[in-house]
Amino acid sequence: MPELIEEQEYTKPDFERYLHLVQRRHLHFLLPLLVGWLVVWSASWFLPTRFKSSTLILVEEPTMPEKYVAPNVNENLQDRLQSITQQILSRTRLMTIIDKLHLYAGEKSRVTSDEQVERMRKDISIELVRDSRNSEISAFRVSFSAHDPRVAQQVTNELTGLFITENLKVRQEESQGTTTFIEKQLEDARVSLAEQEEKVRKFQSAHEGSLPTQQSSNLQILGGLQGQLQTEQDFLNTAKQQRVYYQTLIEQYKNLHPAAKTGEGGLPLDLTSIDQELAKMQAQLTELSSRYTDNYPDVQKLRIQIAKTQRIRQEILNSLKTDPKQQADSTTLSEADVQNSPLLQLKSQLQANQLEIASRERSIATLQARIGEYQGRLNVEPETEQQLAELTRGYEQSKANYDDLLKKKNQSEMATDMERMQQGERFTVLDPPSLPGKPDFPNRLRFCEIGVGIGLALGSLVVLLFEFFDDRMHGEKEIKALLPVTVLAEIPEIQNPLDVKKEKRRLVLGWAMAGVIGVIILVGSTFSYLRG
Repeated sequence: MPELIEEQEYTKPDFERYLHLVQRRHLHFLLPLLVGWLVVWSASWFLPTRFKSSTLILVEEPTMPEKYVAPNVNENLQDRLQSITQQILSRTRLMTIIDKLHLYAGEKSRVTSDEQVERMRKDISIELVRDSRNSEISAFRVSFSAHDPRVAQQVTNELTGLFITENLKVRQEESQGTTTFIEKQLEDARVSLAEQEEKVRKFQSAHEGSLPTQQSSNLQILGGLQGQLQTEQDFLNTAKQQRVYYQTLIEQYKNLHPAAKTGEGGLPLDLTSIDQELAKMQAQLTELSSRYTDNYPDVQKLRIQIAKTQRIRQEILNSLKTDPKQQADSTTLSEADVQNSPLLQLKSQLQANQLEIASRERSIATLQARIGEYQGRLNVEPETEQQLAELTRGYEQSKANYDDLLKKKNQSEMATDMERMQQGERFTVLDPPSLPGKPDFPNRLRFCEIGVGIGLALGSLVVLLFEFFDDRMHGEKEIKALLPVTVLAEIPEIQNPLDVKKEKRRLVLGWAMAGVIGVIILVGSTFSYLRG
């Protein structure tokens, strides 16, 4: 346990030793400190001065909301700034500024134009300013260093103007390029759409009547034609029956004797046939009247036939009521009477009936042909629908592409007009280029700090060297460490008054020198701060 205590006491910092070290070596520390600081501080006054002029350029958002007019340029500001910077720092642009402001005039005989451009690039600095909320670029700072503060201000002003004009130029060119590209794509889409429209038009023209959109109309027309065919066939059958009837009447009329033969009912046999035919026609008229109006052609025609048949019946009755002698002398009738006779009327009606039958047959043939045509259209309609669907699919795709490009073209033109009117994103000078009042380099106050640091390091190094080469013992513990036995008693140091006085004078001189050096450093730093 005692050994542990002794070890803990031995590891404690020996402040007394350090104090003796400071008393012995303060001059070795203070003089290098002063020398190191003086060298660095003096050098700061011999280095060539450079003045730095800066300006802050604000990145303003477009005045038009993006939901109304969307920009059609690259929205990555950092990439665009890098591209603009490369263009501004090109040899042509920089040589223009160098010749305009006569930069590096005293060095033109010693350096080439390429070296002047490289030197100017090193003198230019661009610093991005980001928003603390979203880390987006909100502004950037452009600076230029020169030996003359007015030259630095003029060059910074030139660079600021280049950044502003180049940004507008780049945005307008990119916007116009985007619009031109979309217009080219739109023209190609228009040609493709016209080709698709022409294909669809030719297909519809070649398959007129069998298109899917005409299916319902074809079915309606086919149903109407089938109804007309059935009606025509019914009327044809009726006309054929009438033909048989007229032929029978003519035969019976030819076989009539002067004295008309009567049946059991007291009427001629032909009158009985006429009455039966009239009954049939009346029944047919009743059926047609229930389906059609009185203005329907078949109804009107049947009424005319009934009227003619009734007139023939009446003429036959009138001829039977005449005198038998007149009937016997019928061969002596005049030609007009013969032409007006019932036989001639029957033959005329038979001829009209035959013409009607021929007309009905032609109409039926025409209807059957048309029905076959529409049935053929309906049969090929599935294949036509598939082919038309393929053409329409290509047309719809071309139409959608064209409409999308047309919309983009209109939006791009609006964005181009917005850029042309400088309503898009633009650069605005927030702080004009400053006229520097103090040099940016050398920073003499900073050099003072560096000099103090170098002086401290130099003084510490000198003290360490002196201590390293000093083989004397200056402390009680060093002596005890060399002795093999334990020290039982100590003889106190005996100093005469002269040594005490000398030690005090040395201590006062050390503190005075430390104060003088501190004052010198403080005065030099203050002077450097005031003079820049």
